[in-house]
Amino acid sequence: MTTKEVRVANAQAATATAGRYWTVPVGRAILALIPAAVITFNADHSAELGLLVFGGFAVLSGLFIAVMSWRTLTDANQRTLFVVQGLVGVVLGALALAFHGGGLGFFLYLVSVWAAVTGFIELYSGVRVRARASTARDWMSMGGLTAILALTFLLLPPHAVVSVGLLGAYFVILGVFLAIGGLSLKWAAPAVAPAAVAPAAVNESDIL
Repeated sequence: MTTKEVRVANAQAATATAGRYWTVPVGRAILALIPAAVITFNADHSAELGLLVFGGFAVLSGLFIAVMSWRTLTDANQRTLFVVQGLVGVVLGALALAFHGGGLGFFLYLVSVWAAVTGFIELYSGVRVRARASTARDWMSMGGLTAILALTFLLLPPHAVVSVGLLGAYFVILGVFLAIGGLSLKWAAPAVAPAAVAPAAVNESDIL
């Protein structure tokens, strides 16, 4: 295989990796909209329900983010950041499920810590690659939204119905935003692939 052929193959491989990433935000959207529906259509907005719903979401989405980001992101530092983000969700979600009777204070504390840590990680991930990654703006937006959730839980007076309702609203906004971002990446992928291969193809013809 010639040097030019290797370059073409590498460009195609990079495009394929970027093209698969759209499955991550779409999967996260589904995982966010499910608990949103549970809270919306449930008359019980107690702290116990909040802990159970949050715990299930944090564990499942954390595992999904860690595994899928590791498989679809090409930058080693970005993979590490999202794996850490996912593991934080798994640990705090497991605590929420294990101590779902912990009351309103425990619910507010866990969600606030989770939102602050994961929001900062995702926001930082977007900032550090904002000049060279098409996903940077989405990461910054989602990180900012999650950080706002942390501030809201810290500043508002404790109230189970309001807090659980706000968590449900967050899930709705997050799910819709992730779905739009993921589908936009999917639809944009075919347009990116020819651009990545074209320069190498031209150089090959020049050699011939």
